[in-house]
Amino acid sequence: MARLTNSIADFIIDLLDAQGGSVEIQRNIIAQRFSCAPSQINYVLTTRFTPYKGYYVESRRGGGGFIRIVRAEISDSQMLKYILEDEIGDSLTKDKADEIIDNLLENDIIDKREAEIIRVGLSDRSICTDGTSRNIIRASILKNILLVIL
Repeated sequence: MARLTNSIADFIIDLLDAQGGSVEIQRNIIAQRFSCAPSQINYVLTTRFTPYKGYYVESRRGGGGFIRIVRAEISDSQMLKYILEDEIGDSLTKDKADEIIDNLLENDIIDKREAEIIRVGLSDRSICTDGTSRNIIRASILKNILLVIL
C-alpha cells in the first residue's frame, strides 16, 4: 500500500510541477489510472497534500466534481496563521512537530542544521516533564521559533 500511495503522490507532484504549482484532477480518473478505489486518492490527499506540507486542497463533489491542489508558499501569512492556530494549537506531539520541521526544510525555509537544532529543542529528552505538559510546552516553543523564522 505504501508503494501505491507513494506512486499516486509522486504522480500528483509531477502534475503540479508541469502545471506551475496548481492542478485540477478528478478522483475517479486518477483512481482508474492506478487501478485503485477513489478512497485511496482521498487518503493520499489527506496525508500528503496538507496545508502544513505546503498545499491547499479544494474539493467539489458531484458529477463534474474536481479536486484543485495548489502548492502554496509556506511563508505566506495565511500559512503561518494556519500552522500556528490549526496545526500546532495548544498541544503538539513530537511526530507532528517533525512533520512541520520536515516541511520547512523541504521548502528551504530552514537548512538541515537548523532543522536538527529545532528537533533537539523539541525532543522528549529536552522537555523533561510528563506527556501532556510536554506537548503543551513543545507547541509553545515551536510557535515562538516559527514567529522568528517566518
